Amino acid sequence: MNVEILKEYCISKGKVAVSFPFGDDTLVVKTGGRIFALLHPEDEHNLNLKCDPTQAKTLSAYFCN
Repeated sequence: MNVEILKEYCISKGKVAVSFPFGDDTLVVKTGGRIFALLHPEDEHNLNLKCDPTQAKTLSAYFCN
């Protein structure tokens, strides 16, 4: 995963704010004042995305098994 490409994709969605409120190691992407993605520039294998809890459980079962 290329963090820069992912960052640009998130920004392309419009009305997005990017910041580093937790320090230089976590890029926070917000829309409407709410976090929807956390990117970790130093660890290209670490990405957090916000989604519906039911969908998260399904995705977790699919990707983690």
